[in-house]
Amino acid sequence: MASKPGPLTEWPWRFMGNNKYLVLVPFLGHAAETLYRTEPQHRDYGLLYPFLVLLSRLIHNQLWITLSRLQNARSKHRIQSKSLEFEQVDRERNWDDQAIMHCMLFYAGLLVIPAARYLTLWNTKGAIIMILLQIGPVEFIYYWAHRALHHHFLYTRYHSHHHSSFVTEPITAAVHPFAEHILYASIFALPVLVPLYAGTASVVAVAAYITWVDVMNNLGHCNFEFIPTWAFKIIPCLKYLMYTPTYHSLHHSQIHTNFSLFMPIYDYMYGTMDKTTDDLYEVSIIGREEKIDVVHLTHPTSLHSIYQLRLGFAYLASQPYTSKWYLWLMWPVTTFLMLVVWIFNYTFTVEKIKLDKLNMQVWAIPRYSFHYVLESQKKHINSLIEKAIQDAALKGTKVLTLGLLNQGEDLNKNGEIYLQNNEKLKISVVDGCTLAAAVILNIIPEEATQVFMAGHITKTCYVLALALCRRGCQIIVPLPDELKRLKSKIPLEFHDCVIRASSANRYKCKVWLVDNALNGREQRRAPKGTLFIPFSMFPPQETRTDCFYYSTPSMIIPNNLENMHSCENWLPRRVMSAWRVAGIVHALEGWEGHECGDMVRDINKVWLSALSHGFLPL
Repeated sequence: MASKPGPLTEWPWRFMGNNKYLVLVPFLGHAAETLYRTEPQHRDYGLLYPFLVLLSRLIHNQLWITLSRLQNARSKHRIQSKSLEFEQVDRERNWDDQAIMHCMLFYAGLLVIPAARYLTLWNTKGAIIMILLQIGPVEFIYYWAHRALHHHFLYTRYHSHHHSSFVTEPITAAVHPFAEHILYASIFALPVLVPLYAGTASVVAVAAYITWVDVMNNLGHCNFEFIPTWAFKIIPCLKYLMYTPTYHSLHHSQIHTNFSLFMPIYDYMYGTMDKTTDDLYEVSIIGREEKIDVVHLTHPTSLHSIYQLRLGFAYLASQPYTSKWYLWLMWPVTTFLMLVVWIFNYTFTVEKIKLDKLNMQVWAIPRYSFHYVLESQKKHINSLIEKAIQDAALKGTKVLTLGLLNQGEDLNKNGEIYLQNNEKLKISVVDGCTLAAAVILNIIPEEATQVFMAGHITKTCYVLALALCRRGCQIIVPLPDELKRLKSKIPLEFHDCVIRASSANRYKCKVWLVDNALNGREQRRAPKGTLFIPFSMFPPQETRTDCFYYSTPSMIIPNNLENMHSCENWLPRRVMSAWRVAGIVHALEGWEGHECGDMVRDINKVWLSALSHGFLPL
């Protein structure tokens, strides 16, 4: 929002929220009715043209968003390295409003201008007219309109909203107050309307022009430099005819320079070219090598979680993961993406964050949760994880944490097999189970004398059980095999504290430690007011309204942890899983050695260290 919002700041359909696409229903209805009432041989399917353009633009812009976020996470050519936060994601959520408005204008144009209904497929003369109009009037008018928007009166009421995004994303290009979009639509309509009235407009030329404008807008706001230097050496005048991501990035950081649309020539003519443009371009195209201190190794969970990753839908990524009904309509695309991820078989960088001088990245294994339960996939998954560890070590990374199912005891003995295969590994591999157990321990009430441990016993349970036994708390385990396994991991002196569940104690205990396999039937047997505390990476399904459900082990991150604008799976904003936090604490403390396999750290020491670095209980 601008600092002093002026008239026509809000979009007319803002009150509709996520239902804003319903504004297109009357237009679609009119098109459908017209086509239905017309004889097949006389039907004008050009009425569907605006909606096809809308769909192609949404897909096109989403591809730019994914590309930009991927490059900003892994590329050394990032221009602005400052933080991008949740506030910007929320502000830029309505980036598609522009495409909706243009769709409505296109359709209205088809109805009002008869010539628009019968365009040829291609007209060379019309295409040339469009190019000349863009180079001349459009670029010139936009330059002065843009400068006018930077006048204090208009800037505070309108354009400051756009400049709230210091670090830009492709969708930043479309985020303006409604009044500004009216202005821009009027300017960009010239290359379409003039050929239309001259009778030289064509379907391909109009579509190409719209696509080109989107390409240039997205290019200017993508925040990574990729325009090669050889292009400017071969065509020296290109620097006056085409801007670069660096050029427009400086407009957002310096504000009162580089006003031109896509052709910097007018900034050169009127003396508004930023003097550091060329230098920043050279630095950005060469790139800055950044060290990686911590890598967190994760993987997609459900099929739809691919959209939840930071590389997916920006707004979905900024919210805790929940299943959305409209994602089920995209199952062909979802299945295709799963196959692409599987076939390419490449661990990809998801995000880049920073805490003081500690640089961190999240890498994702190209496998979904269901792959981890397939025996045929386990060997290959281990190979992918081991290669990721080796790659991180080669990059000089200090710590790598194993997230989600990448640290299963059945899969890799909590990471121990990687140490066995790489004896001289110059990186600390951390499973984070000690901190996860510490988080749970500090949730369990001090006065609790019994804890019911339901589910598959994991390393986190071993660490937690020992701490609870030392506290004098009794642990009830339902299955004999799990009871035996748990006793084998704790000292003999505490074996009496671990007992088999019976009808007398099983469903009277009000503190349940559970995993995601806990079903509704089991939950219904718990007494009223039971605390369900997950010890696994995945939460159980919540079926009781008279009980209390805690989050999976996690902590609130410090305020100075930068570039957090996506949620970690189902966790709230600015909350991080304990397994991931453990690696960050490990690096901050400078601890030597690994924490995986049977190796653990002192639970109280790890907990106090996490708190001392600003991590807080959720």
